[in-house]
Amino acid sequence: MTETIDNSLASFERRESEVRGYVRAFPTVFTSAEGERLVDEEGRAYLDFFAGAGVLNYGHNHPRLKARLLEYLEQDGVVHTLDMASTAKRRFLDRFHEVILAPRGLPYKLQFPGPTGTNAVEAALKLARKVTGRHNVIAFTNAFHGMTLGSLAATGNAFKRGGAGVPLGQVSRMPFDGYLGEDVDSLEVLEAFLDDAGSGVDRPAAAIVETVQAEGGVRVARFEWLRRLAQVLERRGVLLIVDDIQVGCGRTGPFFSFEPAGIVPDIVCLSKSISGYGLPMALVLLKPELDVWEPGEHNGTFRGHNPAFITGAEALSFWEDDGLSREVEAKAALVIQRLQAIVEGHPEAGAEVRGRGLIQGLAFDDPSVAGRVSRECFRRGVVLETAGVDSQVLKLLPPLTIGERELAYGLDVIADSVEVVLTPPPAQAEAEPVGAVSAAVAGEAS
Repeated sequence: MTETIDNSLASFERRESEVRGYVRAFPTVFTSAEGERLVDEEGRAYLDFFAGAGVLNYGHNHPRLKARLLEYLEQDGVVHTLDMASTAKRRFLDRFHEVILAPRGLPYKLQFPGPTGTNAVEAALKLARKVTGRHNVIAFTNAFHGMTLGSLAATGNAFKRGGAGVPLGQVSRMPFDGYLGEDVDSLEVLEAFLDDAGSGVDRPAAAIVETVQAEGGVRVARFEWLRRLAQVLERRGVLLIVDDIQVGCGRTGPFFSFEPAGIVPDIVCLSKSISGYGLPMALVLLKPELDVWEPGEHNGTFRGHNPAFITGAEALSFWEDDGLSREVEAKAALVIQRLQAIVEGHPEAGAEVRGRGLIQGLAFDDPSVAGRVSRECFRRGVVLETAGVDSQVLKLLPPLTIGERELAYGLDVIADSVEVVLTPPPAQAEAEPVGAVSAAVAGEAS
């Protein structure tokens, strides 16, 4: 007899592992999505200021990408090929070179590891060690690079590191830009450790860095700091790996987050929005002289997923000119203005605005505030997460393509939610239902 499974959260609570996370923060069952909108099975609509933690830079089910994907599948296009050649892969390779690399004068070759960000980081670390013959890697405070053992060793968060169950080594931790305060030059600290034979820091193969530490609390490295970091490493024969997994593909404005710093990393890791559609895909960009792999020396069953190549190639059409970059800059200016107004309106919260482009954060002195605001926003129909080692930062990651009216509405909800959390009225009126988004913004939830 077939067991009847209901559509409530009880099924997830009974049958899914306790490791599940986001469903606890956003307790509803989603059924459809379009653009910046999610709809649950009760027909309630939500504005998505989460975007799959940076996976959905172009929103949900973008019609142009969806049409390409459906066309490919209707024609029985090959889905799985390991790393064999396919027309889908060739088109992606050619488009990525023509649209992204050639206009920027970047020399990279492309490697397709397993389909997640941590796979890209593992491949990058492994390659750097192979090229240099050295084992140590410099990673930075508050970094997040993934949940497999090599990536986790480079991650700073104690809670996440604690899940490994084994010692995590072969990494030396150094202070990120601003970690020691405005009066301390963290790169002078790095240089001192690298140059002193008594520091206990083995000469590294590479340093891995995020230009914006997303999970680490939306901490932004200054362009000058990034330039100097590249110089410090180059003078000592240490490779520079930029983890652009969450803040690449236009999240900060330009396609690569490191472009405004004027640096050319030795290795770049991409994932999340590289497929453009939410399909798993990861990419390692490496300078040609570093391509010392033996055939099959680093592999994976799902390295190079053809449907992701199809949508990824189509998504590159957003980067044929600078239109989307300019949109991101304009929308970011509005977000910063509105968040700053919240900070100024509540000086007692000790809040701070952090971010670049359309990754913005509101950090609170009291770590509990961000989570309470996130829950209030969800009740009002806006999905956004928290970040930072204590979840003290409210993190905004709307789709880059979000409409101006929807963006403004979502910011209104955030401002109202902060007001409710920080200055609750003496007598609360009856709460609106979860997901009560303005009909003018949500449209028909069908």
